[in-house]
Amino acid sequence: MLYYLADFEEYFGPLRVLRYLTLRTLMAAVTATIVGFLIGPWLIAKLQRLKFGQHYDDDRTGELATRFDKKNTPTMGGLLIFFAVAVSTLLWAVPNIYIITSLFVYGSLTAIGFRDDYLKVVRGNREGISSSEKLFWQTTVTAVALLLLATNPNSAGHIRELWIPFVKEPVFMFVGVIGMIMLFIMMFFWVVGFSNAINLTDGLDGLAIGCTITVALVYGIMAYAAGNAIISEYLLIGFVPGTGELAVVCGSLVGAGMAFLWYNSHPAELFMGDTGSLALGGLIGVVAFMVQQPLTLVIVGGVFVAEALSVIIQVSFFKYTRRKTGEGRRVFRMAPIHHHFQKLGWPETKVVLRFWIISLMCALIGLGTLKLR
Repeated sequence: MLYYLADFEEYFGPLRVLRYLTLRTLMAAVTATIVGFLIGPWLIAKLQRLKFGQHYDDDRTGELATRFDKKNTPTMGGLLIFFAVAVSTLLWAVPNIYIITSLFVYGSLTAIGFRDDYLKVVRGNREGISSSEKLFWQTTVTAVALLLLATNPNSAGHIRELWIPFVKEPVFMFVGVIGMIMLFIMMFFWVVGFSNAINLTDGLDGLAIGCTITVALVYGIMAYAAGNAIISEYLLIGFVPGTGELAVVCGSLVGAGMAFLWYNSHPAELFMGDTGSLALGGLIGVVAFMVQQPLTLVIVGGVFVAEALSVIIQVSFFKYTRRKTGEGRRVFRMAPIHHHFQKLGWPETKVVLRFWIISLMCALIGLGTLKLR
C-alpha cells in the first residue's frame, strides 16, 4: 500500500525509495517485529484471562518439563505471527497474484488451526477437529490456491514448471488435466506435509519458530532472485515476474518470527499452537512453489523433514515389530526426534540451539543450490 506513495515523488523526491524492493522488505521485517512486540503482551494477557492455555497433560512433554510447568502456558500464539505478517505485508508489498495467494493460504490455515486449538483448550476436546475435517479444509485451501495461480495469466505458465536443484532448466511441465492433477497432488503434499512437520517440531520452546526464521530468510532471497531478470539469468533459475514481492512476505515472517521468539524463548510465555504451525507450514510450502523451488525446501527445511521422518520411522517400525514378534520396538527413545535427545540427557535449551545450528546449515546448503547448476 505504501508503495503507491512513490507516485508522488515529483512532490517529495525521497518517496521514490519506496520503489526499491530491498528497502520495502527490510521495512516489512521491522514493521512486523514492532507489531509483534506491541500486541504480544496484550495477547498473552488476553489468552490468560480467557484461560486459553494448554491445560491438559501433553504426553510429548510431560515428564520432560521438569523445571517449568508448560501446561498452563497460553497457546494460539500463531495469532501474533499472523497479524504481524498480515499488517506488514499489506503495508509494504505491491498486490499481485502471488501476494494474494500467499495471504489466502496463510489466513485460511490460520483459521483452521485456530478452530483446532479452540476445541482443544476451550471445549476440552483433546483431539480438536477431526483428521478428516482438517484434511478436507487443507485440500480445499490447496485447490483454491492452485486455481488462483493456474487461471491468472501472470502466473499460469510459471506454476506449471517443475524445477529441481542443480538443474538449470525446468525438468517437467504440468500440462493438461493429468498434469494439473499431478501438480495439485504435489502441492497438497507440500502444504499439508510441512504444516504437520512444523507442528511436530513445535515441541520445545523456540524450536519451531527459530527454524522457521531461517527458512523464511532463504526463501526471501530466492523470491528476490526469481523476480529479478538479471539475477535469475545469472543464477540460471526461472525468472518469474512478480514473485519478488514474496520477499516482502518472507521479510514480514522473519520479523514476526523474531517478535514471537521473544515470548516463546525458554521458558515460554506463549505457544504458537496449531494456529501457528499449520499456517506457517502451508505458507512456506506454497511460497516454495511460487518461486519454483519446491524440492529445495526439503533441503532448506531439513530440520522439519527430519522431525517428520522420525515420527514416521518410529511408528512404522513399532507396528512392524509388533506384528512380527508381538512386542513393538522403537528406533528412537522418543519421537519426534528432539525428544530423543532430551531422553539422552540434553537440556532443552541445548537441543534447541543445536537444532537451530543444523537449520542454519541446511539453509546455507539450500542457498548453495542456486549457484551449483
